[in-house]
Amino acid sequence: MIARRVIAGGLAMSLTACSLAPQTALPPPPVPQSWPVGDAYLAQSEAGLPQVSHTEVFRDRRLQQVIAQALANNRDIRIAAASLAAARAQVRAVRSAQFPAIGATASATGTAQGTDGDWSELYSLQGGIASYEVDLFGKLSNATAAQRDRALATEAAARTVRLGIVANVAMAWATYAADRDLLALAEATAKNASESVRLTRARFEGGVAPRSDLSQAEQILATAQDSIAAQKTALAQDENLLRLLVGADVDPALLPGGLEEIDGSFATLPAGLSSQALLRRPDVIAAEYDLRAANADIGVARAKLFPSISLTGLVGLASTALVDLFTGGAFRATAGADASLSIFDAGGRRANVAVSEAQRDAALATYEKAIQTAFREVSDALAVQGTLAERLRANRANAAAASTTATLAEARYTNGVASFLDSLVAQRSLYTAQRAEVSMELASILNRITLYQVLGSDAFE
Repeated sequence: MIARRVIAGGLAMSLTACSLAPQTALPPPPVPQSWPVGDAYLAQSEAGLPQVSHTEVFRDRRLQQVIAQALANNRDIRIAAASLAAARAQVRAVRSAQFPAIGATASATGTAQGTDGDWSELYSLQGGIASYEVDLFGKLSNATAAQRDRALATEAAARTVRLGIVANVAMAWATYAADRDLLALAEATAKNASESVRLTRARFEGGVAPRSDLSQAEQILATAQDSIAAQKTALAQDENLLRLLVGADVDPALLPGGLEEIDGSFATLPAGLSSQALLRRPDVIAAEYDLRAANADIGVARAKLFPSISLTGLVGLASTALVDLFTGGAFRATAGADASLSIFDAGGRRANVAVSEAQRDAALATYEKAIQTAFREVSDALAVQGTLAERLRANRANAAAASTTATLAEARYTNGVASFLDSLVAQRSLYTAQRAEVSMELASILNRITLYQVLGSDAFE
């Protein structure tokens, strides 16, 4: 009965404990209420950010399968998951200090006495509270709260890793498609250059064209052949990157054949969204929980300024005979309480409070910086998005004009009106314009992927 009263009293005192941690007051986001609007931005109506899945943004079924494989096998995700499991277990370890440690011991001894060999036996069974600190000032509860917030910050960091993996897989997949287009372009250029070399050689052998024309045609062919080899290397490296991100081999059937077949499969997220949407970015969430943990640490440091009260209790059974072990006279109980307070510590405990408060201020600044950084990243992506359509139109017009110029220059050379140098310059300009068009088409897709990533809108289960 005494032990029960001790335990009950301690629990009652802990339930009425006060917390010395300051309330966490999140500052208003230190950014404008909406994204910049102007010539470089897509001016759209203000709306709430939808919480969309990557399957809604990346609509190609092949890419969705590759992403699903990466989420299951990527080693960075596994590392993040292990770190999260450790953080959650650490919460339970810290929280255990809020409860009494109860243990039990049993012993048996025998003693021979006198010359006649009388044998006496002693059996004992003891159980009780080894030590229990009454959490009057919230030191233990705030320590648990701080650890819990850090675990939640770790969970948000794991979401950041997953978000980055999804975006990186999509970028690598789209880059592979662009490199397929560039390889096809190099092969087509090499084919045309080979035909040009054949015709120019015939003209040279017929005395119609000089030797310099043949050399220039061979130069174009060699350049195109070098581009083919370079693009094959790029494709192999794209596959290696995808294999690393996915954590396993990627089925070739899941790889795209070119940009034209995948351009429409990447949804465009709208601009003009409230900047409050940034509060759902996992890196911002992690910074918020770090701030909350820093506040709880202040409560722990403040509580250490006050006395520490510990309770101990012991309930046991002892008997000189096994058969009398549980008789009424065998029962005994003891209980005690200790209070301790350091009288002089050269200001160490108050310094710990100051340290915690400074760390809280740093966490607050980090939280605000995370929001400002997120705002800048989204604004940059929207700025690119606002001008991509015009740049892509200009690159396509340039490629079309270069194609016309190359055709006319070739015809003028064939008819003896222009020199082969004019045709050579036109062919080089066409190749450069076509490569620029592919690069701009890839940039348009990568911008949509980047905007998905920097908004951090995906909700992972």
